[in-house]
Amino acid sequence: MKRSQRLGLALATVVATATTLTAAPMATAGQDRLDPEAIAVGQLTRGNAWTQTASLKLDFDTFHMQGMSVVGDHIWISSVEILEPTVKHPAPVDGMDRTAGKGRGHVFVVTRDGKLVKDIVLGEGDIYHPGGIDFDGRKVWVPVAEYRPHSKSIVYTIDPDTYRVREEFRADDHVGGVVNDRKHRKIAAVTWGSREFLTFKKGRLVDEMSNPSAMVDYQDCEYSGAGTMICTGITGLKDADGKPFELGGIALLDIRSGSLINEVPVQVFSNNKHVVTRNPVAFEANGDSLTMFAAPDDGEEGSELLVYSTQI
Repeated sequence: MKRSQRLGLALATVVATATTLTAAPMATAGQDRLDPEAIAVGQLTRGNAWTQTASLKLDFDTFHMQGMSVVGDHIWISSVEILEPTVKHPAPVDGMDRTAGKGRGHVFVVTRDGKLVKDIVLGEGDIYHPGGIDFDGRKVWVPVAEYRPHSKSIVYTIDPDTYRVREEFRADDHVGGVVNDRKHRKIAAVTWGSREFLTFKKGRLVDEMSNPSAMVDYQDCEYSGAGTMICTGITGLKDADGKPFELGGIALLDIRSGSLINEVPVQVFSNNKHVVTRNPVAFEANGDSLTMFAAPDDGEEGSELLVYSTQI
């Protein structure tokens, strides 16, 4: 069976499963169905053309943005402010390949036209690097980690109405992104570079597996119903002349198995020549149209909230 046939069969299975599940605006574990965004991402191909529909200037210090979720009329964006860069060790020190550096973690709440509403500061000590975030319909999940692999993290939730922050659990690894898997009542996470998938239940690590995809490192993931998640990311490559080259990607994955349902490359770039899936990304589906929100550029480059659409 060809790869395209396997992907088609996998998507058909997930869609068929989704149609048999009952759903409500706040679905409980085991009863949610596939989101429209997941169905749309599952049908993406390399032939999809992304048309830019908006470019919104973010007129505040955005630093290095990481994760994004659309929450009603607002867009939530996590970001890391670097106060002292990490420095690589010649050889590992206490199991770490670099110094901790110093920084400050932020979650920005902005309007859909890019105006800052709230700046929520998260983290403690060496734990200051927020990652990919997820909105589960009730609260926003935000991991904050040390800015180095195989380190430590704190996973927080934030009430989108009151902005109340709550620490949910701590992890002995760099958690670079989390999703609340409502089907299986667990928290799924990716590590540094998304090379491993972690599963937590009531704050305890219960499973760990290698990422089966080597195409891109997932930077931002969001739960997409029926035990799936949509992830976006980047791989830094070099062309034939040794010049840097950014390959972007969008993937729909089955959370429990880690297997790919669909994965496509993205080669759409910002004015600063960054692939749009480099940093935070969020999606909205409406009929046969899929909208992608992206913020690939860092603050010193002049951050913008870019909006694209494609037909499914």
